[in-house]
Amino acid sequence: MSDGVANIGNTGVGKSSFVNAFRNISDYIQGSAKTGVEQTTMVPQEYPNDIFPEITLWDLPGIGTSEFKPDKYLEIVNFSRYDFFIIVSAGRFTLYDAMLALEIKKMNKRFYFVRTKVDQDMDNEGMRPNFSATQTLEQIRNNCLSNLKNKGIANPMVFLISRRHLNMYDFPKLHKTLADDLNDLKRPLLIMAMPAFSREHLQEKKAAMKKLILKKALKSCGVGAILVPGLSVAYDIHLLVSSMKEICKAFGLDEISLCNLAERIRKPVDVLKSAVQKTPMVSQIDSKFVLSLTTKFVTVASAMVVEEFLRCIPVLGSLVGGAASFATTYYMLKGFLEDAVEDAESVLAKATE
Repeated sequence: MSDGVANIGNTGVGKSSFVNAFRNISDYIQGSAKTGVEQTTMVPQEYPNDIFPEITLWDLPGIGTSEFKPDKYLEIVNFSRYDFFIIVSAGRFTLYDAMLALEIKKMNKRFYFVRTKVDQDMDNEGMRPNFSATQTLEQIRNNCLSNLKNKGIANPMVFLISRRHLNMYDFPKLHKTLADDLNDLKRPLLIMAMPAFSREHLQEKKAAMKKLILKKALKSCGVGAILVPGLSVAYDIHLLVSSMKEICKAFGLDEISLCNLAERIRKPVDVLKSAVQKTPMVSQIDSKFVLSLTTKFVTVASAMVVEEFLRCIPVLGSLVGGAASFATTYYMLKGFLEDAVEDAESVLAKATE
């Protein structure tokens, strides 16, 4: 069974930093992929997403050092286990990169080339007279494509990215390409797991979360059909608490995500927090919070009461109980999602001011 996204390449090209950017976390917090100018990844490191563990990133050791020779590398990292591969470079792609790509191709798996640290190139070239950002990016891209074709890679897919500016260059295009190439089961999870960098991406996240909410509501419906007094309400409250926390984290509204964003854009975290008006902090979401929401929505509260009463009636109680649980879960999560998206858009606007 395939197991996530593998990041590979030569030592020192920014693989670990790219993994952290993909996860929307700082390079320096606990649990981040280790970065540095020397070889820091000695064995394949697994980084499951905190919210959606089905989406796993792997930071593989750099190839070409004395510790990892090309002829043994594929065996050491167990290439066959991954969904697809991202081959990372901070400059010219090397012969080792091309060798890896050709081996991946033999396994009929997808691979993508990512050129990192583009912002540094742009800063350096920006000091030249008559600098053109468009022409410079085109030159970097053409150099990468020509280099790879000369090494035997036909029609390579190259994405230019900056770890510091995820909304710029090709990171949005990379995100879309990876999501399109995943299966139907993992696609919405990847969309939700990746950081939001534009209003368009927030809308993609919203659509993906709606699909997940529907699945959660169907689970609630199944539990609601079981004629055990109190079981459905207890399950629904637990499901609502965990799902609301999940939504907050997925849209970057939790404390850690806001701090990471503040560090990346170099703005006070309180400025970003001021944009969150409708969504509580994750630490504030508990059973009391969920029950307080039900009192605001008479329809939902009534449905819970009626559902418990009808459990005393066989068959009818099961049908009505399931329908009431579905409606309660779907309605409340959908409303919470709308608020979260609105707050996430406000945070994005603050971040880009």
